[in-house]
Amino acid sequence: MALARTEGLSYAYPGSAVPALRDVSVDLAPGQVTLVLGRSGSGKSTLLRAFAGLVPHFHGGRFSGRVEVAGLDTRRHHPARLAGTVATLFQDPEDQVVFTRVLNEVAFGLENVGTPPRQIEGRALEALRSVGAEHLAGRLVTELSGGELQRVCLAATLALEPQLLLLDEPTSQLDPEAAKALIELALQLARDRGTSVVLSEQRPVLPFEICDRVLFLEDGRLAFDGLVGRARTWLEQHHPLFVSDGGWAGVHRPTHGQVTCRLDGVSFAYEDNLLVLDSASIELRRGEIVALVGPNGSGKTTLAKLAAGLLEPLSGRVERRGRPTYLSQDPGRYVLRERALDEVAVGVDGDLAAASRALAAVGLIGCEDRHPRDLSSGERERLALAAVLAPDPDLLVLDEPTRGVDPERKLELAALLRANTTRATLVVTHDVLFAKTVADRIVSLAPDRELANV
Repeated sequence: MALARTEGLSYAYPGSAVPALRDVSVDLAPGQVTLVLGRSGSGKSTLLRAFAGLVPHFHGGRFSGRVEVAGLDTRRHHPARLAGTVATLFQDPEDQVVFTRVLNEVAFGLENVGTPPRQIEGRALEALRSVGAEHLAGRLVTELSGGELQRVCLAATLALEPQLLLLDEPTSQLDPEAAKALIELALQLARDRGTSVVLSEQRPVLPFEICDRVLFLEDGRLAFDGLVGRARTWLEQHHPLFVSDGGWAGVHRPTHGQVTCRLDGVSFAYEDNLLVLDSASIELRRGEIVALVGPNGSGKTTLAKLAAGLLEPLSGRVERRGRPTYLSQDPGRYVLRERALDEVAVGVDGDLAAASRALAAVGLIGCEDRHPRDLSSGERERLALAAVLAPDPDLLVLDEPTRGVDPERKLELAALLRANTTRATLVVTHDVLFAKTVADRIVSLAPDRELANV
């Protein structure tokens, strides 16, 4: 018997003439792990929001068909009624945080569903422990790395012990070891508790190892629904990059360009006095793409901000030649304009022609008049990329640029970055395959904060 289902579900967001979902019918069984795939903007997040009742109650828009969860019709029962039965880890964990302290954040959901007070702290700590984040319990949320925050938000959903667990891009900011642990945890929940797990991913190699079933969405329609074995065959025929585990890397270019940015023995600590970087050194040269990898919390974003001039080191020296631009890890939080074209034009003094060229370069032709917040997460990531490419910087710093971006668009992004041989590019990423694809040099920021070439 299905725990959750959709029947003929169609949905369009307010003001959109194009439906995000078109006549989708799906049943979800208890204890089943379902992997949802599709290109950016294909409707994956919208489908998860429908199962959570957020579509249409939170987002509004035009809704037809039926969605049931645990026997409850989501049109008649609001998300608050589904809380505890359904739990969601959103694509942008920054947007679901309420409290300033980690333990309070994880406990918040338990308080809302009426958990006996004496049980709350223990369950919250156990949830943090299950995602390898118990050591963060007393930390300020604002001082966590993107990956650490993603773990905390995952713990908050697990603490509720839901029947239906919705994970939207849960590994997008996790290092490979943490991503593998999360995928294994999803399998354990399905097998031990009978939880139905729905997992939307753009890095599907790991999820393929544990999922029972695969859905593939194309332009809001369900193009494929079947067991994982058949899914591999179908994807190899129609979308081979979704089942690729390598083979993208191009020929790396010789680099003899001028040093555009040099960090020499830099150290940095945030307000909690935790030393994030200690005597780190790196050089970035024109014509070179450097990928910076390392575990969550190892200081990658801090180093990237130092390189871009957004932070000043406690000690050491930063030298920079020319103009830097910086793509943040959560670009959706920094939207300034009502139209995508105007958003890109901000950095080029309102030059709409230059902004239009940048949008075309990232595959967003036709989105000029759309509001940035109406774009999918992957489309917003590309919009932000266009905004930092438009000024033609000497130093381009990208923090997790493949977050929410499908494998086919990643390959296009790699080609776009490699086509430029005049600027220096620093790419912070947990996407190892993308790093191998795009980079001339891969540098690892190890747990002890030492930089090492890979």
